[in-house]
Formats: sequence, C-alpha cells, structure tokens
Amino acid sequence: MKIRQHHFVNKGWVNYFADPEFSAEKCQLVLAFGAPQLITDPGIYDYLKSGYPNANIVFASTSGEIIGSAVFDDSIVVTAVELEKSTISCTATHVNEQTNSSETGAFLMSQLDKKGLNCVFIISDGTFINGSELVDGFNRDNPGKVPVTGGLAGDAARFSSTFTSLNAIPARGNVIAIGFYGDNLHINHGSCGGWEEFGPQRTITRSDKNVLFEIDGKSALDLYKEYLGEYAKELPGSALLFPLSLSIEGSDKKLVRTILNVNEDEKSMTFAGNLPEDSKVRLMKANFEKLIDASSSAATDSIIGPEEADLAILVSCVGRKLVLNDRTDEELIAAKNIFGDKTSMAGFYSYGELSPLNKGSNCELHNQTMTITTFTER
Repeated sequence: MKIRQHHFVNKGWVNYFADPEFSAEKCQLVLAFGAPQLITDPGIYDYLKSGYPNANIVFASTSGEIIGSAVFDDSIVVTAVELEKSTISCTATHVNEQTNSSETGAFLMSQLDKKGLNCVFIISDGTFINGSELVDGFNRDNPGKVPVTGGLAGDAARFSSTFTSLNAIPARGNVIAIGFYGDNLHINHGSCGGWEEFGPQRTITRSDKNVLFEIDGKSALDLYKEYLGEYAKELPGSALLFPLSLSIEGSDKKLVRTILNVNEDEKSMTFAGNLPEDSKVRLMKANFEKLIDASSSAATDSIIGPEEADLAILVSCVGRKLVLNDRTDEELIAAKNIFGDKTSMAGFYSYGELSPLNKGSNCELHNQTMTITTFTER
C-alpha cells in the first residue's frame, strides 16, 4: 500500500506526506474529509478528479479533520490510497431511494460482491440517517461477519446539514460503502470511550426508536435535568457532556448514546441511536485522562500483529472534541504513540462511529468513542 496525503488549509493545498513510489494514475481510492462549506465547492471535486483520474473519490463533511496527530477546523484532509495487491469496490445510495435506514444498509451490502470481501468501510450522511437501523441493515446480509466500520458525517457542532458523496460534488443524504478485497490486505479495528458512569442504573420504560420518553415510568427529560443541575439551562448542547450508557437486555454489551435534541412539549429526548424499551441506562460524565487513554486502547486493539499498519482511519465523536477542547490533540497523539511513525493517520470528528465491539461480532453504532480502522497490505 502506498499513501499520499495532502491538506487544504488557509485557502491553499499543502503536501503532507507521499510515498516516493506513489502513482496518482494507479490510485484506487481518495478519502476527502473536510468542512461542509469547503467540500461542497465544485472546484475541490474537480481538483481531486483531475489529480486522481482513475480513483473512487469519497467525501465526508466533518466536525473537525484529523491528519497525523493534529486536528483542524475549516480544512480538507485528503488521503489517497494505491493498493498494490488488493482491490476495492464502491457503491452508494441516497436515503430517499430506500424505504428506511435499515433498507439503506441492506441495499448497499447487497451491491458488494461477497467473494473475497474482508472489510466494508461506511461513510454516511449524519443527519437524515438512523445509524442504529443502518448498521442493522448491513448486519442482516453479513453471515461471515466481515468487519463493517466507518462513521457518520459531521457539521461542526451545528447538527444541521451533513454532506457526503461518491465521485460527485458532496450533497445531503448520501451513504457510501467501500468494499476491500484481497488476502494480502489485513484490516483490524478498535473502539473505546473512556467515560465514567455515575448514578443508579435505571430502566427505559417508554421509547420509540431513538426518541426516549420515560425512564422508570417517569419523564426522562425531567429526570435528566435533575442530574444536570445548572447544565440543564444549556440543553441540548450541554448533553454532549453527559451521554447515556446503554445496556441491551439479554446482552453484556454496553453502548454510549448521545442526545441530539430535546422536546420540551413532549418531555422527550432524541438520541443519535436507538434506545430499546427494557434496556438499562446510566448517566456518564467526562474524565479527561480516561478519554485520552481510551484512544490508546482503541489504537492497541486495532494493531495487526507485529507489523506496523500502513494506514489508520480515526473516527472520533464531536462530543469528545467539545469536551477535550484544547486537549483534543492529546487523544490523537496517544494513538500515534501506539502506531509509530510508519502508520499514516487520517480521519474526522463525527456524529456517530461504526465498528464491531469485539472481533468477529456485528457492527454497532457508537457515540462518544474513538473508533479506529487499520489497513495493512503485505
């Protein structure tokens, strides 16, 4: 695998890294992660298409761009990949072309040839999609449990409009699946949060997919406000500081769910993923050191044997970025310290992270995690 990375920052292109033998003509995949107002400029797509004429170009808007061990805002991070012994296949759809988010995932999975498939990487719209249902669709037609990872596009902290595309100017509502093929390509993944649980465990007694109404038979919003105290005045923004830990009934899995919005009239809260009734929940709060350590843990879990990975794609949550603030770089440095200098790092801050919890398990939607996918070609 040969990598080239460059960066659109301060209204100009800057070369970041390039393998001396990298060939733009042979490049198969270009990942462009950037601020919404920049990646929707037709000139950006034209620039990349002319520079990589034979590549599939995948865009995602972000809540912050990652290149190396640094995070940026209002820029575009481009990672071009030339596979030497492996292949890719890309497919895309629009959410309006399918019945629901689950059917969107199932459709995309059906478009990928399963023979030789060893990973699917997803770039999804982050505002029109139900991430929990999307991964259910991918899991439905994945009997071999090929790893499915990726992330939902971001829009800074605005939660308004996200933009994605495959071989086109980015627009709203697109979901892209990248299938990786070949025995010489080794892909691994890791995901970790680092948040601290507090307060008693409670039971969801009324919900509708990702909308939560009642916990322990009482208004979920009123109960949540009691715990937030002064922070309740700053909802929904302050909710990023206090996500929920979700335990699914009949499973030992724990997921993190972030609040996207509140409805004062209905006394409800809308989350970035589903919250099934009878599931157990606890509030969570930030611990800076544990958040940064979680990045190290995710990187460690994604390491492929003794060899250093060629490429690591990091998808971290916008909530982590808002909490860590000036310390955000520290979670990237923590990952870089695990990978070493031979691994190229790129990624973005998202509205949701996609990854199995454990090796060989189905994909899950995560919130407030650092999720890493590594690629090694030998």
